[in-house]
Amino acid sequence: MRGLARILIASATVALVGTPIQARAQGYVNPWAGVQFGSDVDHGRGAFGVAAGGMSAGIVGGEVDFGYSPSFFGTQNDFGHNTVLSLMGNVIVGVPIGGTRGASVRPYVVGGLGLIRTQIDGGTLFRVSSSDNQLGWDAGAGVMGFFNEHVGLRGDLRYLRRATGNVVNNIDLGTLNFWRLSAGVIIH
Repeated sequence: MRGLARILIASATVALVGTPIQARAQGYVNPWAGVQFGSDVDHGRGAFGVAAGGMSAGIVGGEVDFGYSPSFFGTQNDFGHNTVLSLMGNVIVGVPIGGTRGASVRPYVVGGLGLIRTQIDGGTLFRVSSSDNQLGWDAGAGVMGFFNEHVGLRGDLRYLRRATGNVVNNIDLGTLNFWRLSAGVIIH
């Protein structure tokens, strides 16, 4: 599984670096915080991460998105230390409304492949220790709004799903899927 993780990280890096970007391309960094909810998440769980990428002419580009979710499956008392980590290489397609310089709005769609890692260690309710790296995918949409040429806000809704996996104490990691709603500052 570590080999798969290395291949996915290398692929995401190549996708980001290999994305054709003109001299006036718009690179960005987006630290975000969010909440995850849906079929495998009870009561919504907090998450945080960072996305970095670039868009050619503000329309087509690539990004790498990293997300970390502590206590994803439940409290540490019940499940012990449990996390879900995602690392995705994505294609992003947007429409710059108001141009690519200065104040503008850019709705976009995004999707890609990458790594989804789950880890569960101990707990009083479920005595289990498991970590698993699997291929996953994400798809979503959002909007970037820029106050000026360099700073703005970004809101995003994504669906994440593992492609394969196993069952640990009645938690089916093979169909692990959830929605993530996030917001953050975007700097380019």
